[in-house]
Amino acid sequence: MTYSEAVTATREFLFKRQSAYRATFTSPVGEIVLADLATFCRAHTSTFHLTPHMAARLDGRREVWLRVQSHLNLTQEQLWKLQSGE
Repeated sequence: MTYSEAVTATREFLFKRQSAYRATFTSPVGEIVLADLATFCRAHTSTFHLTPHMAARLDGRREVWLRVQSHLNLTQEQLWKLQSGE
């Protein structure tokens, strides 16, 4: 597989995954799950905690939220740039 073919295959995989995220989370049931995840992942509150271990845990939860949101809200080109580092 050439470099160009690998890039194309990776882009296709990423966009297929984005489509799956959108299919999952844009349904009425998916919106219920997103609301729960927003709370659990501290989507709208600080992840600060005095205990370093707990702060790291909360940051990890927030990272999951940001990943879901990037797949739901970014264009394919924005998502590609974010994932590829371009």
